[in-house]
Amino acid sequence: MSSSKASPPRIECTDVLKRFYYYTHRTSTLREWFIRAILRRPLHVIGREFILRGFNLTVLSGEVVALIGRNGSGKSTALRLIAGIYAPTAGTIRVNGRVASVIELGVGFHPDLTGAENVELAAGVMGIGPKELKSRFDEIVAFAEVGDFIGMPVKYYSSGMQARLAFSVALSAVPDIVLIDEVLAVGDEAFREKCIGRLGSFVDGGGTILLVSHELDTVAEVCHKAVWMEDGLIRMTGPAREVVEAYRAESSDTAGDEA
Repeated sequence: MSSSKASPPRIECTDVLKRFYYYTHRTSTLREWFIRAILRRPLHVIGREFILRGFNLTVLSGEVVALIGRNGSGKSTALRLIAGIYAPTAGTIRVNGRVASVIELGVGFHPDLTGAENVELAAGVMGIGPKELKSRFDEIVAFAEVGDFIGMPVKYYSSGMQARLAFSVALSAVPDIVLIDEVLAVGDEAFREKCIGRLGSFVDGGGTILLVSHELDTVAEVCHKAVWMEDGLIRMTGPAREVVEAYRAESSDTAGDEA
């Protein structure tokens, strides 16, 4: 029986702008400070760089959406804005539900702490209590396939081991929304397939996924929708296969022009 009231979008971004500032000059000595003060010149000269603008996105419950595009196009910036790592300069971002982020390899992991200690810290940040973590700990370690390394400092982990552990902890939080930035590209093919299987079960249960990926075959295969980003703007939004085909066609044309 369908509800008379439609569920709100899990993610809704409206006219989002993110502006990054950078210094073209910074006064670093007392002597320069006096000279610039006497000459009435600014102590620091700030430049502006517009990275993301006019970003509009709606993601519904049960959808898998990918952000694609070249490096520097604004994909990861958009994901970090939705995760709450960055605050937008303008526009609104609404996220409805519990979010688990696997944004960057090893983010939140302290290199000198053991895998087990990092799992405990990460679980606490995600709202998993000690009793709940105790009941899930063995499952987290088993899925991550880190074995006895769980008792060793994370600084000795390979990039693939860090990615597996981060992914396993994130999914253990039983979120409504999962944000993923290229983590599935790290590690072996067998683990990638296992992750896709877990994410498929998550979506079948009504979960929502927003991911950044250069793995276009995976995007076309598992995503409902794709957003092609270019120079901080949305170039195209639509069914994943259509967007991937358009992106590949232009990439091929560009490569041909440069040859």
